[in-house]
Amino acid sequence: MTIQLSVLDQSPLLKNETPNQALQQTIQLAKHVDQLGYKRFWMSEHHSTKSLAGSAPEMLIPTIAAQTDQIKVGTGGVLLPHYSPFKVAEQFRVLEALYPNRIDLGIGRAPGGMPGVNYALNRGKYPDVKNYPQQASLLMDYILGNDPEGYQVQATPMSETTPPIWMLGSSGASAHVAGELGTSYTFAQFINGDGGPAAIERYYHNFIPSPLQQEPEASIAVFVVVGDTEEEAEYLASSLDVALLMADQGQIREYFPEPEEASRQTFSHFEQQRIIENRNRMIVGSVESVKQQLEYMSRQFQVNEVIVNTIVSPFEKRLDAYEKLAQAFQLK
Repeated sequence: MTIQLSVLDQSPLLKNETPNQALQQTIQLAKHVDQLGYKRFWMSEHHSTKSLAGSAPEMLIPTIAAQTDQIKVGTGGVLLPHYSPFKVAEQFRVLEALYPNRIDLGIGRAPGGMPGVNYALNRGKYPDVKNYPQQASLLMDYILGNDPEGYQVQATPMSETTPPIWMLGSSGASAHVAGELGTSYTFAQFINGDGGPAAIERYYHNFIPSPLQQEPEASIAVFVVVGDTEEEAEYLASSLDVALLMADQGQIREYFPEPEEASRQTFSHFEQQRIIENRNRMIVGSVESVKQQLEYMSRQFQVNEVIVNTIVSPFEKRLDAYEKLAQAFQLK
């Protein structure tokens, strides 16, 4: 099985850097992986999160697409419960008209930030996430040019091509919805380190062909840390270990710690156990080891595409990791 590699970028803020620099690094990374032969470049949506600059991925898409040549560009993903399906369809209809066959519409159900975000994005009301399957169905209809709610409207412009819909999820429930609607599906291993193979199997089992696609298409997204040696990889991964632990504990972080700082921290027994559990969300090692682990994961999950999310410091190590993987997998 030939494995295709893609990228999920969250525009992380590193120590002593600004949000402006984080967004510029996202653009630089996109240009870099486009030249290396990666298939997709997705950007995430996080709100009121100081350590991640990517709060509006649909705003970054035109800039990324304009400065790259062939890589598909998309969202990973638009948090649909906050928005009107009709408006999202219009946004991606415009993007598709500008960059035909290069746009991916990735959607998700999670709130994407602290609880107050839900109220701030919904005029003081909490979004009804139970209606997510219905919202996704409406979005599909609108993106296809239909009028599912009978308002005598059409999402324009109706160009010759239609962007595919990818549903991102971290549970079997989202996989079930994606299958029944007939969209593509990505399991977010970087969010939930358990249950991925079963979720993908559930997606395949429940897939019903749709006007968007006749065959199921699935992938997985996972944190990846690559070093020149196993020791360097562990050193670099310590930053992500600490950042994920802080998130689990509800601590507000303004940046991702440098490995020099993170590797010197001491932890309680319970914190050490949590760090070990979080490693299920990550692939860490030398490039040879990481390649083997990704190949095994691909077989385990029954997918031929892996979306890599690398957050390491300094930024040059992030660029280097994607280059090492491209060479190892002979992407070009």
